[in-house]
Amino acid sequence: MCPYVTNIQKYSVHDGEGIRTTIFFKGCPLRCMWCHNPETQSFENEFWVDGEAVAAERSVEELVKEVLKDRIFYDESGGGVTLSGGEVLSQDIDFVSELIERLDKEGISIYIDTCGAVPYENIVRVKDKVSAFLYDIKLMDSKLHRKYTGAGNEEILENLKRLSRDGAGIFIRVPIIPGLSGTEENISRMAGFLADSNINVRGINLLPYHDTGSGKYQRLGRSYEGTGFAAPGINEMKKYIELLKTAGFKNVKTGG
Repeated sequence: MCPYVTNIQKYSVHDGEGIRTTIFFKGCPLRCMWCHNPETQSFENEFWVDGEAVAAERSVEELVKEVLKDRIFYDESGGGVTLSGGEVLSQDIDFVSELIERLDKEGISIYIDTCGAVPYENIVRVKDKVSAFLYDIKLMDSKLHRKYTGAGNEEILENLKRLSRDGAGIFIRVPIIPGLSGTEENISRMAGFLADSNINVRGINLLPYHDTGSGKYQRLGRSYEGTGFAAPGINEMKKYIELLKTAGFKNVKTGG
């Protein structure tokens, strides 16, 4: 059985370097309260309230054929394909491995966008053919992480250390939610962890919270739990960028 895919987004410039095609797989081990793609959380297919299916099964052959249509854009921009979700590394890892093998043989750069809450054996299966990992760090306090995402962060941080030791290219991505992940304490603790663990950081992307996905919850017949969250201001984002640069991280920016 092929995994469910909710979207194949063309001409993406926020999921890695260059122009990319991002494939969104359905199913994630976390339940982040601020999630702007709630349709990717469940591993089962669902329906919008209008009766339309949220996702469709896609074979390796179908996915490869679709993404190769835009090879010229990848070649000209230094882009490629980003496998996202949901959580792609929580899918059938044989399927994911085969997809990556096929794309690699075509000379396509492959990025993986991951929350890190996956068995490390799954990462091992694919890491050698992945150009870079877009690795989420949300909250350094594990109790808060569990409260707001449904799981602690111990596995996530340990996997990040192992992935770095294994020589992978890593971009850290941090959702900035004022008063939660967007605090000096959380950003400082993250910077300290990355430095103390000698994480091979190619860049840090700070992602401002937005509520543009909140309408999807209503379309799914669900309520949105993130109504108390707010978008950070420009000065707040600048403050965290400067904090990280002062801590020694040079490639820090807002957005993907």
